[in-house]
Amino acid sequence: MKYKFINKISTTIFTVFVLINIVAAQDISISKLKFISDYEVPHNYSFKGTTVGGLSGIDYDKEKKLYYMISDDRSAVNPARYYSSKIVFNDKKIDTVLFVDVTTFLNADNKPYPNSKQDPWHTPDPEALRYNPITKQMFWTSEGERIVNKKDTVLENPAITIIHPDGKYIDTFPLPENLLMHATEKGPRQNGTLEGLTFADNFKTMFVNLEEPLYEDGPRADAKKNNAWIRLFKYDVGTKKNIAQYAYELDPVAYPAIPENAFKINGIPDILSVGKNKLLVIERSFSSGRLPCTIKVYLADLNNATNIINTKSLKENPAAHPVIKKLLLNMDDLKMYTDNIEGVTFGPDLPNGHKSLIFIADNNFMLFEKTQVMLFEVIP
Repeated sequence: MKYKFINKISTTIFTVFVLINIVAAQDISISKLKFISDYEVPHNYSFKGTTVGGLSGIDYDKEKKLYYMISDDRSAVNPARYYSSKIVFNDKKIDTVLFVDVTTFLNADNKPYPNSKQDPWHTPDPEALRYNPITKQMFWTSEGERIVNKKDTVLENPAITIIHPDGKYIDTFPLPENLLMHATEKGPRQNGTLEGLTFADNFKTMFVNLEEPLYEDGPRADAKKNNAWIRLFKYDVGTKKNIAQYAYELDPVAYPAIPENAFKINGIPDILSVGKNKLLVIERSFSSGRLPCTIKVYLADLNNATNIINTKSLKENPAAHPVIKKLLLNMDDLKMYTDNIEGVTFGPDLPNGHKSLIFIADNNFMLFEKTQVMLFEVIP
């Protein structure tokens, strides 16, 4: 009896210790980001019968000292999945990225997700992945699909899905009406929906973000400022309810496309909570005719932002107080190649006690793109 009592006290103390550290980790002071090094995972690296690529999200498990990396492979190369890895680094450079496991996502029928040839209405488009150390569960987002043409119409809603670490399905979050796909120009655009995810408030709340504006909120970002507003969605994790939405204005596309009418984009591929209703926000800009991407990292302050959850259209009713953003870093200033950065996470502390920040790039399984891992020091 005495042994059990002491063991119970020890367990309680450990739990409190973990929770204190989680809370502390959510309240982070950042004045600037200092580049340390980058690392390139070999193209088409083969691991346990899969091709490593399309890495569009990353999160760090402090307890296991593992990084979880989601692939945005739509079950086309291999079944939809995430990787577990170790990243070895110090305050000088990244030494190696070592893959240790791969986990297949399973749907509600306990089966791997189909590809678009098998079942385009239930093919996922994985983008963001976060681990919840309190519930020991994974949360991941899918962008869904919106194909509307003369030949076919495929409408698949985006999704926020909860799974066990072994990939088994648990549940999904209900979506607000403005995240449902439509054949008309209403709601999310194709490939512009739920790109980023982060926990906040000691894992009691969660933010997800659109990559690009809803049709009713305005145009996609262009080479000139054009009021391109995306929404940040705040959820209560316990009730799974969307409790707030906030308006965030995208920068213009960094460079004109070549030719001028060719593909170009600026959107938000990931977000990361830094406490006190503040987020790190990545803006990723790409223009045809220029291989590198322009990556900007902003500190976004939501404290005085208007909750626009009941606002149907930001074109018709702009937010009285949008999210305030402050530029922390433009990676163009590093004078080095930056690829399609899509994920970000805090890693372990550096030897000097400062936090590490790790970015990962999605190579789209293309030979001329890189699976690039970038390491930064957080300067308080």
